[in-house]
Amino acid sequence: MPHLIFEYSANVEGRIDLKALCNAVRLAALASGLFREGALKVRAIRLDTFAIADDHPDNAIIDLTLRMEAGRPREARQRLGESIFAAVSTLCAPLFASPHFALTLEIREIDPDFSWKRNVMHDRLRRPKADR
Repeated sequence: MPHLIFEYSANVEGRIDLKALCNAVRLAALASGLFREGALKVRAIRLDTFAIADDHPDNAIIDLTLRMEAGRPREARQRLGESIFAAVSTLCAPLFASPHFALTLEIREIDPDFSWKRNVMHDRLRRPKADR
């Protein structure tokens, strides 16, 4: 945990570096000190079919959702959201140059009573980098 998921309209491809966007989100989450490296999962989902606002063909979106376990202080979640949003906004500067782009981020807390997980990456990441 956490899961950082961003959905993007297909017309974003080629206009920004999506791998860099995934990495920026991952690094911002790590820098918060709220998560262990082995817990982070970032993924991008391309949306081939969409209708945005007035359905202008240049309209584009990136919608980020951060799902994380409940229990972290409100202020920590606020700082985390601001950090991630700032990192993504910087990389999306070329998209903001046109009047056809929208960026959103939502943080959701996961109810621990309805969340199951199994992650064997933690043990590997605790070892020295040379042994991973």
